Amino acid sequence: MKRVYITDKVTNPDIEKEVFGDDLSPELHEGIEVLLVWHHKITNEYIDKLPNLKALVRYGVGYDVFQDLEYIKSKGIYASNTPDYGTDEVSDTAIAMIMNIARGITRYDYQCREYDDGSWQTNTLKYIKRTSDYKLGVIGAGRIGGSVLLKANALRFQTHFYDPYLSSGTEKMLGAKRFDELDELLKTCDIISINAPLNKQTNAMIDEEFISKMKPGSSLVNTARGAIVKDLDVFYEPLKSGHLNCVSLDVLPSEPPQSCKMIEAWKAKEKWLDGRFIINPHSAFYSDKAYFEMRQKAALNVKRVLDGKKPINIVNGLD
Repeated sequence: MKRVYITDKVTNPDIEKEVFGDDLSPELHEGIEVLLVWHHKITNEYIDKLPNLKALVRYGVGYDVFQDLEYIKSKGIYASNTPDYGTDEVSDTAIAMIMNIARGITRYDYQCREYDDGSWQTNTLKYIKRTSDYKLGVIGAGRIGGSVLLKANALRFQTHFYDPYLSSGTEKMLGAKRFDELDELLKTCDIISINAPLNKQTNAMIDEEFISKMKPGSSLVNTARGAIVKDLDVFYEPLKSGHLNCVSLDVLPSEPPQSCKMIEAWKAKEKWLDGRFIINPHSAFYSDKAYFEMRQKAALNVKRVLDGKKPINIVNGLD
């Protein structure tokens, strides 16, 4: 009996078949033992239809598609993610967005279309500082956030982070100043990079109050999870007033973006935004090698279950 089912997105499972061969089923049935999940929401009702289910393996890092981890655990089912396939890709994207803010690249691109011959080189952005004078703050210094900090160190940023879950001494390994209070990080740093997981504490964390505590004229980058932002309109007035300088997002609260004031201004390329609000279509994870690695690692984790072993990267606490 075919024991594995891919819930969504993968139309050509060549990589997966290379790992576990004929165990892949083209359809869902009661004998399925492992689900490979991309974006499909795994509800309790969905699980109840699969009496032989042993494990859920998420293709990516985030696992909020598993809607009730406690219920999954109570059923004796492992829930795992695949956290280590695109660390460099995501951290490189964050660094690119940070460097864009620090050097004003998209702002210059937008503004210089209206420069004339007499002012071409004189219209510099007066807030631009030497990179070593910028204070960068990272929220969440795990695999990706730690990589952002190490790369930013090499570029000579002054690096800081907030992560209440990391052990004492991590700051020495990362070569960054650690803040014990989030508010202190927000009021200190010129650029904030969000690299935290989505959980009860971080869900909708970036709201009006969060932004009001940020240093005036500072900027924000989010390459983590879209739902960490309450909604996109929280950026509208702070960007318009100048309290926020730039916002760069790879992930959004809903994807594709729903209509709101911020999105309408972005689509219309309103002049006051002048290259300060950047959106990528949730693409930071991707390179040709990372995409292959993600699918292969997820499939190899499934193979462990089929071979009677525990999966790795268990996220629901099942021993």
